[in-house]
Amino acid sequence: MRIATFRAGSRRRVGLLSADGKTIRPFDLGADAEERGALAVIERGLRADSPSLGASIPTAGLAFEAPIPRPRRNIFCVGKNYYEHAHEFAKSGFDSSAASGAVPESPIVFTKVPECVIAPGAAIEIDPAASSAIDYEAELAVVIGKGGRGIRKADALKHVWGCTIVNDVTARDLQAKYKQWDIGKSQDTFCPMGPVLVSSDELDIANIDLKCWVNGELRQNANTSLLIFDVPTLIETISAGITLYPGDIIATGTPVGVGIGFNPPKYLKAGDTVKIELSGIGMLENPVRLRGSAVEPRQVAEARA
Repeated sequence: MRIATFRAGSRRRVGLLSADGKTIRPFDLGADAEERGALAVIERGLRADSPSLGASIPTAGLAFEAPIPRPRRNIFCVGKNYYEHAHEFAKSGFDSSAASGAVPESPIVFTKVPECVIAPGAAIEIDPAASSAIDYEAELAVVIGKGGRGIRKADALKHVWGCTIVNDVTARDLQAKYKQWDIGKSQDTFCPMGPVLVSSDELDIANIDLKCWVNGELRQNANTSLLIFDVPTLIETISAGITLYPGDIIATGTPVGVGIGFNPPKYLKAGDTVKIELSGIGMLENPVRLRGSAVEPRQVAEARA
């Protein structure tokens, strides 16, 4: 299943996207549930044969939103979860965790606030009064379908509904200044997400190609097989004392090639475009602008694999 949240006029809808991305069948969820996006589909356990699915409509002219426009709580994120990125970040001088070694012995988990989530095509905003070192981080995000506490690694994938793309945008200077990473990670607009949520039965989570371009320059190129801590380990770690709920999101970490890893660093600036592609999921693209400046709205994001 490929689930997309979109705008049809002033109304938010959620639907089942066709394989070619050209049509979508909206679910009849009711206005209140539709405001929660794909979270409502997950909570109700709806499938591709659901009687609540309506007739197909063209996606042309529809504006895609993040699959879960406002997560129910903070997004769980994992730092330094690819070996080469762990080393590039430790060398940057901005890594407050580097004293314990470049490669972590256990997952480094932090969070991003729900309000920083934005849609495909929406602008990543730079506020010079807050930060001058804005970076991109392309990541696979897994979405929980079946909640639980104390989930064993062997059972963890049974709790995954599916996956989407997240750009874990980061203010590096704030990340270093405050040691704990939440402020530098949770600035407004710092979590582009989408364009779709793909069910886990259509993906091999341990073998997804991940690429990121800035202004057409390929910066990141990796595969989820290179994760230091795989998805089952992350779910086991987080759920050991924290109950996971349907719709919870875990961003699994970014590979080598972020802006801070270059000499000099290649931070984002107004006018840039960040494009992320994950095999089997699609393409997430967002422009960068100064906060308060105008940007033309984007229409349908590329949702085909």
